[in-house]
Amino acid sequence: MKRILKTISLAAVLVVALAVNAFAMDLGTAKSQGLVGERPDGYLGAVAAGRADVQALINDINTQRRVQYQALAQRNGTSLAAVEQVVGQKLISRAGPGEYVMTPGGQWVRK
Repeated sequence: MKRILKTISLAAVLVVALAVNAFAMDLGTAKSQGLVGERPDGYLGAVAAGRADVQALINDINTQRRVQYQALAQRNGTSLAAVEQVVGQKLISRAGPGEYVMTPGGQWVRK
């Protein structure tokens, strides 16, 4: 089980890094401005609602992440929820200072 989690973690980090690079400028700007943050389920969320451009960015990235998470889950014989949880923990732990992350209770906090 630990081996599967390590494999999922490594693959997920690589997948997310590739997806992030596709939107590096926009995502980096959105994170640095406190518009988006990482959620415990491995997806991006809007810190404050109301901006269509930010929501479009979130939707695009989350769609890419879900596809990659599903592939990882299938490859490793585990559930999508398990992959999402592992990746969510990794992304939150790697969030930079000043970036927003969501607590398990659903509150946005700045790292």
